[in-house]
Amino acid sequence: MSPELSQAMGIAGAVACLALSAIGSAFGTGAAAASAVGAWKKCYAQNKAAPFLLLSFVGAPITQTLYGMILMFVMFGKASAGPAMLVIGIFAGLAIGFSALFQGRAGAAACDAQAETGQGLTNYLAALGIVETTAIFTMVFALIAVGKIGA
Repeated sequence: MSPELSQAMGIAGAVACLALSAIGSAFGTGAAAASAVGAWKKCYAQNKAAPFLLLSFVGAPITQTLYGMILMFVMFGKASAGPAMLVIGIFAGLAIGFSALFQGRAGAAACDAQAETGQGLTNYLAALGIVETTAIFTMVFALIAVGKIGA
């Protein structure tokens, strides 16, 4: 394989990592945002105060884009490893993106529950944190794997 092709594959893997993470964040924040809007609508219809803190559930999945970006920048430094970076980028990006997607789905349920009951904020945030841990672990383990390549 030519060095140019290998470099291109490595860069593609790094960009894929960010893109897949961001796609998951988009789906996750979109799901939670739709639920927050619905919850606020219910509150307004019942003449209840609409809880602003639902935005914490909406924004939770966006951090996975940051994890994908951190991994991407480190992967650029090892882009010459080509196929290995492509594989790491795709699978790490998928894992981080799915974490964001499911965190958004959990955030959507938290929006509904918080708006209806006004209780449970700490529990809901803890549950979202557990889902986020999957993305953090993926990023850390992928960083370790990237560091081992060529070492």
